[in-house]
Amino acid sequence: MPEIIPLGWFHTAMGVIALVSAGYALIKYKEITWRSRASLVYLAATLITAATALMIFQHGSFGPAHGLAVLTLGALLVGTVAAKTNLFGGWSRHVQAFFYSSTILFHCIPAITDALLRLPPSDPMLDSFEHPVMQGAHLTLVVLFVIGVTLQLRWISRQSS
Repeated sequence: MPEIIPLGWFHTAMGVIALVSAGYALIKYKEITWRSRASLVYLAATLITAATALMIFQHGSFGPAHGLAVLTLGALLVGTVAAKTNLFGGWSRHVQAFFYSSTILFHCIPAITDALLRLPPSDPMLDSFEHPVMQGAHLTLVVLFVIGVTLQLRWISRQSS
């Protein structure tokens, strides 16, 4: 793996801030919403993280991490439209929760990937994206996302009724 550039360190720091604030918001409020400061910190840090990801080309071209950044920006847009308008009617809060929560998954995939391919620096745990452990880690993240978002949407449905 190439060495981390200063922009990469900033990107990583913003990603950590985003994930910590998301964790706090989800534990305290059970959703990411425009009504909590932790959520607003999460959304701003996520926007910055995705934008900076699009500026990092350590491998020379557009890659999977750039694709996740584009998905993140799209999810932020849809979640914000759901939060700020009535475009989705009675489903707006559900749409907001799904799309904002999906951005957490989009943070975690490259975070786990980089951690497994870079740490420890002297002898990284894995040497390939195709390694079965990497695939298992990604599958685990998707399963946790599905479970988490299902619980969150059920909680929101109960709050609405």
